[in-house]
Amino acid sequence: MDLQESVTKLSQNRPSVCVIGLGYIGLPTAALLANRGHVVHGVDVVQSTVDTINEGNIHIVEPDLDTFVRSAVNSGNLTADIKAQESDVFVIAVPTPFHEGYVPNIDYVISATEAIAPFIKEGNIVILESTSPVGTTDMVAKVLKESGVDTTKIHVAHCPERVLPGQIMRELVENDRIVGGVNDAATKVTADFYRTFVSGAVLETDAKTAEMSKLTENSYRDTNIAFANELSILCDKFDINVWELIRLANRHPRVDILKPGTGVGGHCIAVDPWFIVHKGGNDAKMIRTAREVNNYKTEWVIEKVKNAALSFEKEHGREAVIACMGLAFKPDIDDLRESPALYVTRSLNATGLSVLAVEPNIKGFDEFEIIKDAEAINKSDIIVYLVAHQEFKGIEIFGKEILDFCGVTNGSDSKTWVLPI
Repeated sequence: MDLQESVTKLSQNRPSVCVIGLGYIGLPTAALLANRGHVVHGVDVVQSTVDTINEGNIHIVEPDLDTFVRSAVNSGNLTADIKAQESDVFVIAVPTPFHEGYVPNIDYVISATEAIAPFIKEGNIVILESTSPVGTTDMVAKVLKESGVDTTKIHVAHCPERVLPGQIMRELVENDRIVGGVNDAATKVTADFYRTFVSGAVLETDAKTAEMSKLTENSYRDTNIAFANELSILCDKFDINVWELIRLANRHPRVDILKPGTGVGGHCIAVDPWFIVHKGGNDAKMIRTAREVNNYKTEWVIEKVKNAALSFEKEHGREAVIACMGLAFKPDIDDLRESPALYVTRSLNATGLSVLAVEPNIKGFDEFEIIKDAEAINKSDIIVYLVAHQEFKGIEIFGKEILDFCGVTNGSDSKTWVLPI
């Protein structure tokens, strides 16, 4: 099938789609496409995830996703299984973590590619959506070729996701997308597929540039967050309210400093810069430093809490009870991937401190008992705000020591604080 035939098929039909990986990106993508009339076959290696989706339910928290999945399953356009099947379009949306030492781990991508190889036929589109090190899309094509696929007769491309957790269903449609194929034909055909459901601009480039664009976007954000986190550490040292400082500095028309936090988490910003550092070596100096600053901020938070607990014990003659407010990597979601808040809570618990874990977006957690915020506040001596969840704002707290690392209280260091409603 030549390029023109592929484009014509896309414009005249709704191609069947096989989505590999039904997590935070794969499931929303599969549900969206199914609601647009595509027949979608979702694949995940976890049987309980497959069963949950086939019942019309979801296993992750994301606004509106439950409605999309229920509608897609009820229409018959979305089914899930642990095995792939023949389709017109294959979308790989599996995790890309790193090995020890921040070495990129593309094992899941390779496994997914090998799993779909027996089902690929002439004219198919294979899209890598997983955020990946530069050169991974070429690796996908290589693995397919080694698996017996005639890669001259299919289209392999990369289109990195660019969505914000909490707004995924809207941003999947509205955000601009970058598509880069292993050749011009793959770029064109894949871009035309995205144009059938994306209202934002679909920008065409080559595979390596598309891969690097996603890594660059997240490294840029990581660097800006590192500046804010370093300011927070310096302001603590200088006895300056960092929140007031940032508000004042941001009144400059060309200054826009971000808010500091517990560190940086999530699968993207906390991981992607290391892909550049691994490939770029000593030439990735600033990107490496930003990662180190943000990782250090989390360790700094742990030491601040431990010192507060030690001071409390010396003053009161007993161990402090510490409420860790938030476990997710950012506000108002349930995503724990690379979460600095979870890391802090684990570390404090591992040192033997008395820790209460609060996460309003999670019903249950094997590692900690999750308790309600009001109960934790009542039982605790030290309240540690690690994530600025909406549920934590507007709570009146009296007579407790508060350590606010994410701006819930606008950075007040007062031991008695009433939050504005």
